[in-house]
Amino acid sequence: MGSVRPDPVADTAPPPAPAAATAPGLPAPHGPLAARTGGPPLVEILTLAQRRLVQGLAAVLDEEHCTVDQWRVLRALADDAGRPMGELSHGLLIPHASLTRLVDALADDGWVYRRQSDTDRRSIRVHLSRRGRDRLTRLDALAAAHESALRAAAGTGGADGLGALVAHLAADPGARA
Repeated sequence: MGSVRPDPVADTAPPPAPAAATAPGLPAPHGPLAARTGGPPLVEILTLAQRRLVQGLAAVLDEEHCTVDQWRVLRALADDAGRPMGELSHGLLIPHASLTRLVDALADDGWVYRRQSDTDRRSIRVHLSRRGRDRLTRLDALAAAHESALRAAAGTGGADGLGALVAHLAADPGARA
């Protein structure tokens, strides 16, 4: 048997990065990005915060038998101008087929109505009904109370506290207020 030669690459490899502290609820950081930043990627933090925020809001809106996306559609129609379906789909980042189902359900409940455009007979505009406006007022109040409770739980006040609020939501699985 021949002699064993030392591996020149192994001798020059950097030492492993120290384990970065991670907040409870966040996956342990790993990989080259974690080594450079010392924590999970921003997309991970924001995704967790967004999902937890939506979970809490969904629970609140469910009391009024409304989904988050239905509430978002109602809010987009609040200016009384009405919107074409394509514009709603693009602005709310909801696929057209999904938006059609949402608007169908909202129309069935009498919260919105459809009207043919005066300028382009091929275009259908969606409008908020009076009943939908009343409903939106209640839903907005619930959403505002939910947001206030979240901000209080996170110890954040205004826009300056957004980073703290995002960190609170991302780190705490129970931060749904």
